[in-house]
Amino acid sequence: MEESNPSNFTPEDIERAHRYHHPLYRALVVDMALSIGLLAALSFSVAGDWIDGKLDGLPWWAETLAFGAIVVAISRILRLPLSFWRGYVHEHRYKLSTQAMSGWLADWGKSVAIELPLVAIPLLALIGLAHALPRAWPAAAAPGAAVLVVLLGFVAPILFEPVFNRFERLSDESLAAELRTLSRRAGVPVRDVLVADASRRTRRQNAYVSGLGKTRRVVLFDTLLRESDRGETVLVTAHELAHTHERHVLKGTALAAVGAAGLVLVLWGLLSLEAVLGAIGATGPGDPRIVPFVLLVAAGLELLVAPGASALSRRWERLADRVSLDLTGDRESYRRLHVALARSNLTDLAPPRLYYYLFASHPTPPERLARAS
Repeated sequence: MEESNPSNFTPEDIERAHRYHHPLYRALVVDMALSIGLLAALSFSVAGDWIDGKLDGLPWWAETLAFGAIVVAISRILRLPLSFWRGYVHEHRYKLSTQAMSGWLADWGKSVAIELPLVAIPLLALIGLAHALPRAWPAAAAPGAAVLVVLLGFVAPILFEPVFNRFERLSDESLAAELRTLSRRAGVPVRDVLVADASRRTRRQNAYVSGLGKTRRVVLFDTLLRESDRGETVLVTAHELAHTHERHVLKGTALAAVGAAGLVLVLWGLLSLEAVLGAIGATGPGDPRIVPFVLLVAAGLELLVAPGASALSRRWERLADRVSLDLTGDRESYRRLHVALARSNLTDLAPPRLYYYLFASHPTPPERLARAS
């Protein structure tokens, strides 16, 4: 990680980004502690036993669904004040949010509604397989988990992204034609570049690539189009096309699929131990009482692999930056873009080293600008 370059950013830029981010780092620690602490309490304490007792008498499948829904609901409600401060109060304080409180709460409700089935259905499948195949359930659950992750990679852009944003084709035909030409040069021809109406929620500028196969899409925020010139827009699109050309979404999905299968194998090992089953009050892997423990192990493994995942993401971002420069040859637009994005998004120019190595998915702006020097 490099220090900020004074020739690109003023001391005011650095200080304002510092003031914005450092409370968020503390909030992140509190949020993780609340989430993991709750899962641990529901796994190992009488609180989880009490919920399990209240659900006793239901069929195993109904108890699994109910237990999963209760855990998600308690977690989200417990963390709601912190989420509200982080996503609404703090964002408005720094004039990054354009959203009314009612809109924020509606989005929060939508995210809960999406999370509920994404948690409950895999749990139901896992415990169902343990019921159907008491000895061989991992042999079916591990590949099943991997397939589910890949399936979500295909359908998420279609099912979930429209819940929060509306998408339209880029209306500037001249620019669209230039971007399609660029995509052919990048070796990843696309019919359309989509524009998301992000300005309904934020003043942040961003772009991303998502989906697999026919659901693959390059999406530009309308805030980016509004604030960027043509050269910067082309540069951003080149960066996203580079991710597609290098198959980063596909590779990331494959790694996530391997991780999901690995989670099943870890659970298999843990739930084979009588000491673990006794500690969580479960009779075996087919007992719905394991629900909070499964989520706890998943959260722990996610933290364990976070440094490696973050390092890989930063490596892919650096590669996409290099390819975008190779495609466009426009170093001046590259500099203007990354300075403008850092200022408008209040990107931390010198994040704490521990946070950077654990969670930072992108290089710092000074690192990115050094590539164009």
